[in-house]
Amino acid sequence: MSAQTSNQLLHLVFGGELESLDGVTFRDVAALDLVGIYPNYASAHAAWKAKAQQSVDNAHMRYFIVHLHRLLDPDSGVTSGASGN
Repeated sequence: MSAQTSNQLLHLVFGGELESLDGVTFRDVAALDLVGIYPNYASAHAAWKAKAQQSVDNAHMRYFIVHLHRLLDPDSGVTSGASGN
């Protein structure tokens, strides 16, 4: 594994319309907006922020950052910041 690969902390940005403001159940899973997978938290956060700002008029629309690197290697203990929505 190269040094660049070992420092790669993959993050998924996605969103969708929620059934209610009190939970995280999506109205239509087939309609989820898969924004992309990013190599670090900073680029994922920039993508999340842009999509969240585009949907500010829809209170039920939420975007999330998933720390894929934590799912791929849960024993690593590597963290890179809090998820946003």
